[in-house]
Amino acid sequence: MVEPHVATENLKNLEDFTLADLEAVRLILRGDSVIDWHRLNFKTPEQISSFVAAQELTSGDPGDDARIAQVKLEAINYLRRHLEYPIPKPVERASVAELLAMASGAGHRQMCACTILKCMHIIHHLGGRELLFMLPLADQEVFHLVEEKVYRIIGSMLASGFPITEFVGGRKNRDSLYTKLLSKQETVAAQIYDKLRFRIVTRSKSDILPVIQYLSQRLFPFNYVVPSQSINSVFDFARYCSEHPHLKPMLGEMQAGQDDDCPPTNNAFTSAEYRVIHFVVDMPVRLPRRILDRAPPAASQMGSVIFVICEFQVIDRDTEAANERGEASHDRYKERQRKAVMRRLQLGMREMKVPAGAGKRKG
Repeated sequence: MVEPHVATENLKNLEDFTLADLEAVRLILRGDSVIDWHRLNFKTPEQISSFVAAQELTSGDPGDDARIAQVKLEAINYLRRHLEYPIPKPVERASVAELLAMASGAGHRQMCACTILKCMHIIHHLGGRELLFMLPLADQEVFHLVEEKVYRIIGSMLASGFPITEFVGGRKNRDSLYTKLLSKQETVAAQIYDKLRFRIVTRSKSDILPVIQYLSQRLFPFNYVVPSQSINSVFDFARYCSEHPHLKPMLGEMQAGQDDDCPPTNNAFTSAEYRVIHFVVDMPVRLPRRILDRAPPAASQMGSVIFVICEFQVIDRDTEAANERGEASHDRYKERQRKAVMRRLQLGMREMKVPAGAGKRKG
């Protein structure tokens, strides 16, 4: 039996961040895709094993080993079959841990290892999604599995004295779902990412990056952040890192584009003064045996991991307090949203005007 992955180490100081840590946090804050990376930067076997464990996979577990081998074979076959991509035999024979190490190296094998791992990422993700659809599971049962995982990890962090002053988790109620769908023209039910949402308030702004780094190691791997769904209006990442002597030299090695100043966000009902870090993850969740035993025979080759979308917000205590004053407050936000819904229901597209703003609210 595989033991649950729980918090066992201390929070990293910024002075202890590696390039791999900083890149993972930056991807989460920006909502980038790991498919656009050209390399990994793992330097130790411990970093690699931690990354694999964050996927809810355990080396040495027969079921996980079989699933990993199956996904790797399908990735290699796809590259050869569809793209006629040549793969050297040493890369083809490598284990996943060896591929991750190769992808952090140099030369042709490094590029081949990265290419295979990107395909494995997509194949495993699709398989986990397909497995979820195969299972006789209600949303409420799935949500409970996610909440069990999140509360276990965050509870361990709180018990260990991590700099978290508030943690709130919950499911969006039906009235909130109705209001959200009615208030935004581009929103459909399948695109609601915050049916499950979790909010973390840190002691200070300097605790935000270490907390996010820890979560990416223990709760959700950075490669399953949903692209283009992140908001960071709390601080400018490049400027923040450039003011830190240990982080500044790493900025030149960042992948996938330049950092912008805190960009405007896409919620028309939020005050321009509102600040938050918001991101969406497709969280890997390991299924217990009692659920796998209910799966149809076709699911036997799909592994034991499903993916469930949920939203996270991380903010420091001072910014949280500032957000609850004046136009940025949650009550003002909800009032603007309710008025917009009433206008839309009564007038349709006639005289539809919504207040300009920037931010992402918690409801």
